Amino acid sequence: MPKQKFIDRLIQRMDSMDSSNLQSFLLKLYHEKGFLDTLLNAMQEGILVINHDLRIIYHNHAAAEILGLPEDLSNIRLSQFLGNVNWRKIMELDEEEWLRLSSQEVEIMYPVHRYVHFYLMPHGAESGLGTVILRDITESRSRTLKELEAETDRAVSMLAAEVAHEIGNPLNSLYLNLQLLQQELNDDGEEFDRAEATEMIRVARGEVERLDNIINQFLRAIRPGHPKLIPLDLGALLIETLKFMDKEIDNRSITVNFSHPEVLPMISGDAAQLKQAFYNIIKNAIQAMPEGGSLAISSEFDADYVTIEFVDSGQGISAEHLSRLFQPFHTTKKDGSGIGMMIIERVMREHGASISVQSREGKGTSILLRFPRIGRRLHILPQPPKTDEPEES
Repeated sequence: MPKQKFIDRLIQRMDSMDSSNLQSFLLKLYHEKGFLDTLLNAMQEGILVINHDLRIIYHNHAAAEILGLPEDLSNIRLSQFLGNVNWRKIMELDEEEWLRLSSQEVEIMYPVHRYVHFYLMPHGAESGLGTVILRDITESRSRTLKELEAETDRAVSMLAAEVAHEIGNPLNSLYLNLQLLQQELNDDGEEFDRAEATEMIRVARGEVERLDNIINQFLRAIRPGHPKLIPLDLGALLIETLKFMDKEIDNRSITVNFSHPEVLPMISGDAAQLKQAFYNIIKNAIQAMPEGGSLAISSEFDADYVTIEFVDSGQGISAEHLSRLFQPFHTTKKDGSGIGMMIIERVMREHGASISVQSREGKGTSILLRFPRIGRRLHILPQPPKTDEPEES
């Protein structure tokens, strides 16, 4: 309900009350507000309400502790505390679009060094406001090798049946085409059809490549190696990935537009791992557009970063699923394994890069990858400004 309507109805109701009923009503409102404040302040997650100018309208105790917020917020914007969020892109959107669901991991240095899951969603009760949820994930990023091995064992047991099923289809196709090719070669009475045989070989070769991709994806998910970092051109890697997926994209009636500068600065990366991450992102976008659609890929750079953005016109992601997007084995697909986004997030982390997701259910999804350039300048983040305090006499 809009704020003005709510206030008007509240005033009408209060006008109709006598003094004793009015006192009871106001006391009830006061207690309900106190209960809500107590509940929000007891939460471990930081909760903030911001407007389109990034002014902080409300915050709970956890948010103040995580970000080191001063008492006086009159001249403070949230962007001063969360510098790694791409606020420029968010602020360029109009008032309706800027409230698309956003999810990103952010590293902050003040008041202590932490890793925080930043989650932005529409406020709901009032237009023009957004709710920010901050979750401290520092400890979860420091998982021990033993925990990672336990997670890998779970992945093996959960994915074995799915991989066997995925391998079955290309194996059947491969076997059928080899049988047809053998019959073609054994038919002494008929003239050998070279064009037909060539087509069978092409199909069989495609199925072998498909099998190879399924197996490699599985092995990389459960036994990831350390990245072998060399100077890379992200634009060239993306073109290679798109060429590899060309037939699948055409079969799904997807229009892909890749816009990029003539020359992109080099980044330090592992070509195989980055192509796997790009493959998973594009694959997810294709699956989100079962009736066809468009996928826009763009790249840009500044003095410090090379940025790649994937924007699809698909089904989008709900608030419930966006908050769990990078959790292992979480999937919204009937036959999904829930490891695709986990692979992407791990690859980005190991490359010192960041990933942010913006989505609107029914409108599509944007995934932004931000890679540090080779030889970029190091910046020391300043401490957030303090409010003026009166001098002690």
